[in-house]
Amino acid sequence: MKPVAIFRHSRTEGPGYFATFLDAHRIPWTLIKVDAGEQVPADPRGFSGLTFMGGPMSVNDDLPWIYEVLGLVNEAVDADIPVLGHCLGGQLIAKALGGKVTRNAVREIGWGTVTVEDNPQAREWFGATREFSGFHWHGETFTIPAKATRIAASPYCGNQAFALGKHLGMQCHVEMTPELIRSWCEDWEKELVAKAGPSVQTPQQMFERLEERVRALNEIAAGVYQRWIKGLKP
Repeated sequence: MKPVAIFRHSRTEGPGYFATFLDAHRIPWTLIKVDAGEQVPADPRGFSGLTFMGGPMSVNDDLPWIYEVLGLVNEAVDADIPVLGHCLGGQLIAKALGGKVTRNAVREIGWGTVTVEDNPQAREWFGATREFSGFHWHGETFTIPAKATRIAASPYCGNQAFALGKHLGMQCHVEMTPELIRSWCEDWEKELVAKAGPSVQTPQQMFERLEERVRALNEIAAGVYQRWIKGLKP
């Protein structure tokens, strides 16, 4: 099988549990370090699927690689190669497919409830799960692209995930590990404490029952990823 391409846009926002899942299923993958200046491939057909991780930038920023990624997503969808996006990655997919990315009403950071929609596409991706505790770290949000279906929401952000056939864009993070959460909090602790409130947790709040919460999130992620790998191109 061709490898899954994983795009990293920030040094501390790597694939996390997603890489663990792929390894467990013996699916090859390659990490494209956009943050380190590695080039965005011109052709998606060298990969079985494309996955885009998070990052602190906006998809509306004037960065050359953003335009390249948007074009790559469109080519992948046209070629029936599955794409998967986490947070910034979900916003990139949404914008590539014609959606808009704008400032969310509030910053949403930390653990928070994600409600799964009651529609066939949501059940296809989340099974019998109707609600779970997701991890959030964003200040912007996407609209649902034409022909795609919203499959998840949260109290602070109405569009948490959308599906279009074998393609999935998520605003929330399901790929988290304890190490990722600790590193993000270390990078942004001062900002978090200054802006803590109903939709923004402090590091101390995020660390409560951390191992237990991450294990539960990994179970949700495994179900979503299991559905996604079914569409991989051989």
